[in-house]
Amino acid sequence: MKKAIILDLDNTLFDTVGNGGLIFGALFELIEKNGGYSGELERIKEMGVRKPFQWVANKFQFTEELYNASIALLRNLSVAVKMNPFPGYDLVKALSVDKFLVTTGFTHLQQSKIDSLGIGGDFKKIIIVDPDREAKTKKDAFTEIMNLYGYQPKDLLVVGDDIDSEIKAANELGIDNLIFDAGMVAAAKGNKVSSLAEVVTRIADV
Repeated sequence: MKKAIILDLDNTLFDTVGNGGLIFGALFELIEKNGGYSGELERIKEMGVRKPFQWVANKFQFTEELYNASIALLRNLSVAVKMNPFPGYDLVKALSVDKFLVTTGFTHLQQSKIDSLGIGGDFKKIIIVDPDREAKTKKDAFTEIMNLYGYQPKDLLVVGDDIDSEIKAANELGIDNLIFDAGMVAAAKGNKVSSLAEVVTRIADV
């Protein structure tokens, strides 16, 4: 049995894609009006609810003007309405292991998501990896958790949807992981789960 589980937030604990318009509507409107990007707007919206902003801006070649305007907006963006975690979250919350939340994004926005979901008190530690403030990565965050609490890689399980972020970091550190796939990362190879309830049933097997 693992001693601790490290969870991603977006598209792992709640449906960021389904709430994309609610969360990022103002940003998408800004991008559309500015027009300083390459590629299709719908593709930007699609990736904008799945990937960190800096990744999206680089991928779609945002102009400096659009990048700076977007950053200014995102630094102050927040979720002002109540949102709900995915079904099965209560089962994860009830697990008798230490639980950590590691999420990437703008600090104010990510904290507002956590507050909106009402899950802030469920974790031993919450780490927001904010590329706008520092060069820290999720790999650094996982290493920090191991160093702070004396875990070995074998003691941990990482659960997340981004194979280029938390899953990659876990693999590089030798930490077992589960790819949370609610129908969005079908091409990914690895141990997959499609619900939080499945995470609970699988934690003893990895």
